[in-house]
Amino acid sequence: MARGKNLKNPFLTLSPSAIFQLFSLSPINSPLLSSKKSPRKHHSLCTPPAISFLFLSLMVSFTSSAVVVLRLMFPPQDSVPCSLTSPSPSSWNRAASSSYFQLLLDSDSDSKEELKMENGVMVPLPVHAMVGNLSEEEREFWKQPDGEGFRPCLDFSIEYRKKSVKISKEKRRFLMVVASGGLNQQRNQIVDAVVIARILEAALVVPVLQVNLIWEDESEFPDIFDVEHFKRTLQSDVRIVSSLPSTHLIPRQSIHNQIPHHVSPLWIRSRFFKQLNEEGVLILKGLDSKLSKNLPADLQKLRCKVAFHALRFVAPIQELGNQLARRMWIEGPYIAIHLRLEKDVWVRTGCLTGLGPEYDEIITRTQETEPKYLTGRLNISHSRRRLSGLCPLNAFEMARLLKALGAPSSARMYLAGGKPFGGSKALQPLAAKFPNLVTKEMLAREDELSPYTKKSSALAAIDYIVSLSSEVFIPSHGGNMARTMKGHRSFIGHRKYITPDKRAMVPFLEDSTLSDTEFKSLMTKMHRKSQGQPEPRNKKRDRDVIAYPVPECMCKHGSSIF
Repeated sequence: MARGKNLKNPFLTLSPSAIFQLFSLSPINSPLLSSKKSPRKHHSLCTPPAISFLFLSLMVSFTSSAVVVLRLMFPPQDSVPCSLTSPSPSSWNRAASSSYFQLLLDSDSDSKEELKMENGVMVPLPVHAMVGNLSEEEREFWKQPDGEGFRPCLDFSIEYRKKSVKISKEKRRFLMVVASGGLNQQRNQIVDAVVIARILEAALVVPVLQVNLIWEDESEFPDIFDVEHFKRTLQSDVRIVSSLPSTHLIPRQSIHNQIPHHVSPLWIRSRFFKQLNEEGVLILKGLDSKLSKNLPADLQKLRCKVAFHALRFVAPIQELGNQLARRMWIEGPYIAIHLRLEKDVWVRTGCLTGLGPEYDEIITRTQETEPKYLTGRLNISHSRRRLSGLCPLNAFEMARLLKALGAPSSARMYLAGGKPFGGSKALQPLAAKFPNLVTKEMLAREDELSPYTKKSSALAAIDYIVSLSSEVFIPSHGGNMARTMKGHRSFIGHRKYITPDKRAMVPFLEDSTLSDTEFKSLMTKMHRKSQGQPEPRNKKRDRDVIAYPVPECMCKHGSSIF
């Protein structure tokens, strides 16, 4: 929902004029209680006390009612609502859709209005009502998943809260963390940094963002995230400071970066607590996927609190992202695609681009001359990697999948991600099927993106904001943004999220004997259960709670308590 000085809440059943009517009906305007003197003075003296008392009671009653309604219209900023979600498809009717659409039309599209934030949660623009001459197939495609009653519920245990009294005031032990990678990889490491600080009962210094080797982005934490909001949101969980106190010296020992994968809280405490107590400072680097995905319930909730509440983008980025999202939304429902076709993705995955031998040769040569790009040993063939589902879907494959799932050719698509390797040639197969392709560069007006020309993290944040408000989100490849977006869309109202089953799809993509009808039937059955329905994290081992917030961070019975 948008919020601005001149905007009304489209979900109210009472208009402001109705409030004033309540006041106009109030006995405060009655001649019997008027402060003006009556021409006949004895009338004011002859008013029976019982009648005066009756009108006074009515006045109090009406005033109380008006206050209640006003509180419903304009809740206090520090209140925690029972649900932090946008209206579900079932409750989002045509009238509300029309009202919201008119509200956007009436507002200044260039104004710097932020989407409404409830305790840091980005509330996306509402889903559109399904109106018009839509086929059954198109209706099914745009249909939002049933949330099954799951809502955010970050209700920490009494034991956790008791320990918080001491931990939130810690001034002797400090944890410093260096987060590496792209924006969403850094986000995940920041989440775990907060959890590790909690485990070690240490204060956390605002994390350092390492310069990215691939994009050479030198952005620091305050350039991307709202530091004060970060501190304030987590003040009851972990003490967070902007810098290390002058009373503490950084120890001579090297930074700890040799941490095994999937370590437990017990391992963290036994390995670092004594050193932290003695030296007062601990520096950790390379936290990516090092902390176990299976933590006690309170620490899982803390992960969600950091990811979905505390890590809010700075105002300029948030405002620009909101503006671009509104420009997409106002034209109707749209699909956001995280199309992983950048050069570094092909280099890291060791997959063929599908663009021809000359492009594949460039990728192979880069792998040999720039080993810093590689994230793992590429010791299996291209074909085996593809059959194992380890390669991104290219533009042709994404187009076939979307058509098979019922996406209309007229659908607008927002392409998140960097510039594809191969330029327009890489996108041509998708553009041929879906001509309404839009990027942030196309949406933005003159100079809006100029402050972020060489700031890949800020551009990724803008993609994230616009993608969050889309009716449908689909990634061409897994990764940190895909996982975080999956959980975030669930957390804010169960927005449709399609998870391509690449491993199962590839044999059918390569089968030229299949007709479009047969391929469509196969894809529909294959992806029926992977389109945003609540899926418990504990259904499979080692799932990330950020991607699967049910049941630790979302429940059917409970409020969204911090």
